[in-house]
Amino acid sequence: MKRTSRAHLNVEAQTHAGMTGKNNEDRYAVASFVLGPRDPTPALFAVLADGIGGHKAGEVAAELAVNHIVEAVAKNDGHHTRRAIEDAVADASNSIAARSSSDENLKGMGSTCAIAWIIGDKLHTAYVGDSRIYLIRGGRIQQTSVDHTWVQEAIERNMLKPEDARDHPNVHVIRRYLGSPVPPEPDFRLKLFNDESNEHAEGNQGMQIKPNDVLLLCSDGLTDLVWNDEILEVIRSKPNLKEAASALIELSNSRGGHDNITVILISAPADFKLKEPKKTDWLPWIIGGAIGLTFLLIAASILTFSLLRRTSTVNATSTSPPLSTFTSLPQPSPTLFSTSTPASNAPPSIPSTLTPWPTNTITP
Repeated sequence: MKRTSRAHLNVEAQTHAGMTGKNNEDRYAVASFVLGPRDPTPALFAVLADGIGGHKAGEVAAELAVNHIVEAVAKNDGHHTRRAIEDAVADASNSIAARSSSDENLKGMGSTCAIAWIIGDKLHTAYVGDSRIYLIRGGRIQQTSVDHTWVQEAIERNMLKPEDARDHPNVHVIRRYLGSPVPPEPDFRLKLFNDESNEHAEGNQGMQIKPNDVLLLCSDGLTDLVWNDEILEVIRSKPNLKEAASALIELSNSRGGHDNITVILISAPADFKLKEPKKTDWLPWIIGGAIGLTFLLIAASILTFSLLRRTSTVNATSTSPPLSTFTSLPQPSPTLFSTSTPASNAPPSIPSTLTPWPTNTITP
């Protein structure tokens, strides 16, 4: 993909350390692209990481996660998105694990991640850990991600009620994270309804973004203290994404702000409609080529007929004695030579361009 200076969707991202004085171990990046010099399809990529580990280890892990994932995805051409994300997450996880094992002060560090990749008007998501992704559509909010936590597994096994999960002592016990000894599998379930099967939820990948849709990526510093219906009300009541992001962070901080808070908001304008790239109309070229070939064949036939007629006239007026056997010479058939060289289908190599860390800025 090739970096661009402006996204084709509205974007706002903000982060806050919270009210406890701890380091901000959240990291994020948002970047806009086109798929390539020959494919102007726009793409928007967003990733959020929440670091795990003390002594600044968490922020190191989150930085490694964001940088490695963005760098890997930027080299992709927008095809085979699932494989590209799997490879990017594995690369980031291995990098975190290697760094952790080489530095005593970084032992045990890790990170969550939440990814949204919008290619044209098609949404692809993936996540590891308990950083969440929400879709707001038609006055309704839906958590499309599934937390990889002990309490979520307990809820799914009917061992715990959802309303009791927030205050449970194991609420922050994460079951899947980047930096683990074995790289985690990113979760591709994109739930549009709570009762969807896992297979159906994965089948939602590549769903179409509609006008006025709002996508939210956030760390658990927000969702620990603000309920889903409150998130919906804040976003719907604000005139723009910037004020909505600020209001969500302020609400979380007003309730204690015990953790870092990061929100990324992406919205499709009310008149959102993806412009289709112009396609070459090959029909006139095909018709023109057929007509040209027909004229060429007619001309060749006339030339051949003229040569035959001339030969027969010469033979008829010749004073030489007749030959016992007459052998006709083979007639030359016209040969067409192509004067154009087929263009290579392989797009030129585009080096990835990454902004040095920190990447807590967004494309205007």
